[in-house]
This record gives sequence, structure tokens and C-alpha cells, in this order.
Amino acid sequence: MKDFKGTREAFATAITELTEKNPEVMFISSDSLKAMRAVPYAEAFPANYIECGIAEQGTVNVAAGLSTCGIIPFVATYAGFLTMRACEQMRTFIAYPNLNVKFVGINAGLIGGEREGVTHQFYEDVSILSAIPNFTIFLPADGNQTYHAVKEAAAVNGPVYIRAGSGREVDVYDKETPFSLDGVRILKDYGRDTVIFASGFVLDRALEAAEILKKEGVSVTVADINIINGKDPSKIISLIRSAGKIVTVEDQSINGGMGSYIQALVCEHDPKIVRKLGLKTFAESGPAKELADAYGYSPEGIAELVRA
Repeated sequence: MKDFKGTREAFATAITELTEKNPEVMFISSDSLKAMRAVPYAEAFPANYIECGIAEQGTVNVAAGLSTCGIIPFVATYAGFLTMRACEQMRTFIAYPNLNVKFVGINAGLIGGEREGVTHQFYEDVSILSAIPNFTIFLPADGNQTYHAVKEAAAVNGPVYIRAGSGREVDVYDKETPFSLDGVRILKDYGRDTVIFASGFVLDRALEAAEILKKEGVSVTVADINIINGKDPSKIISLIRSAGKIVTVEDQSINGGMGSYIQALVCEHDPKIVRKLGLKTFAESGPAKELADAYGYSPEGIAELVRA
């Protein structure tokens, strides 16, 4: 397996390998071929690539039609242009009939905002799709996990949204680690006084926070939540029940995202204190590390939330 430079390259590699094995896999682009690093794909599989231009609503409708003919379409472009501009189409023409269409949204989260600012850094996408039935939401933490997430999405029967980044993600996983279909993977287990549920592009920061707290004698577990609205959350519920308190950390709006998903499971299955770290405002632009630190995602900031 190649060494990925980021989530976009991982997508391009994964869909190429999928198409080599299954000619019914297609990439449906809304002027996003270069953004998805998929030019070699279009050259290798011209019959499996459809360019719809800057018309996300129409792109989703094209994918809907193709899926009714047995095609497995992947629609991949900027996260907000899918979940906001084409929200009605994703809801009514994909989710309502439960069609087998896969979506990859790039530049999701705060960390993607270095070049393009608030118009192109999206932290509402998960909240929007969480409200729509039938969508399974994948939250890979880095390029290596994105590669496996694309492969797993192709095997899911029904709509899947894969939240991808900008290429500034820190690698947490090695290339061989599969995407957990349990929806959760424990990465550090120093004790269960507090369980930190983290997802996506701030997972590495939660892991650093655990090391800070360990030195202070605070026992925490860090778990990667990589699926929302999965069909079987039993492993997540089991971990919730073992926790004293819970902290959630996500590069997403604090409302309606992974933290809200965990909060709902806690309320239903084992009520206890949950503190959420997420975005509460529109963010500025800036270099990924400095930007994340400024909005509370520094390892020390996460550790302080656990202490509190």
C-alpha cells in the first residue's frame, strides 16, 4: 500500500483499486477531479468518470439515477457544497429511497481553513447529516483510515458519508490498520475515571492530552469514534458504561455532531456527566496547528477540560 499524503490522495487510491475489481464503481465529479487528486483515475477509467461541473445538486441527482441501475457512485467534493448546497437532494433523492450512493466531503473541519477561510472550512456537515435517516457517517482520522473507510463504504448497502480533510491531518494510524466497523477503537487505556471520545482530525491531540494527564496521575482512556449512526453501537455503549465521566472532542460544531451522538447514547443507556469540546462560533483562518490551539483543541486545553 502506498504512503498517503492526506485524505484526498487516500480516496483517489482507494476508488482506483475498487474500480479495478468492480467496474460498477464510478466517480461522479462536480468540478472536483483535481481537488480529489483523481486525475489519474479519470485517465485510467474514462468510462467510470462523469464530470457534472459546478452543479452539486445535479451531481447528486446523476448519482441517484446511476445507483438505480446497479452502479455504485462516489460523489466527492467539498463537504459544505454537498451537505449544504445539495442537502435537499441528499435527503430526498438519496436517503429517502435509501439508495446506494457514497459521498466524500473534503475540507471538513477547522483544520482545513488555512488557504480558503470560512467559505471553504466546514464544521456543520456532520450535524446536518445526523438529522437525516439512513445515512451512515464515517469519520476517519487520517489518510490511512480514509483509504480503508472508502473501501468499507463500498461494501455498505445504503448511503454513506465519509468526512475527509484537507491534507493537514496528523497520521494517527499505520497503513495496515483496518477501519473499525464497531464504530469505536480504544487507542490508549490508562484507566476509566474519564473516557475521552475523540474523532477525526483532532484525535492526535486527545492522545497527547492523555499523556499529560497520565503524568499527573489522572487515569483516562482515549477512544476513536469513527462511525456515527452505525447499525450496531453496542461497543460504544459498553465503553460508556465503563466510564466514570466522559469528554468528547471533535473538529465540528458542538451541536449535532459526534458529541451529541455520544450524549444521546449516554442519556439512553447510562446517564452520567458529559463535557463536549467543539466549535461554538465561526472560525477564522490560519495555519492548522495554531488555529486548532486557538479554538481550544491544544492537548493542554483538552487536558484542562478533563481536570475540570
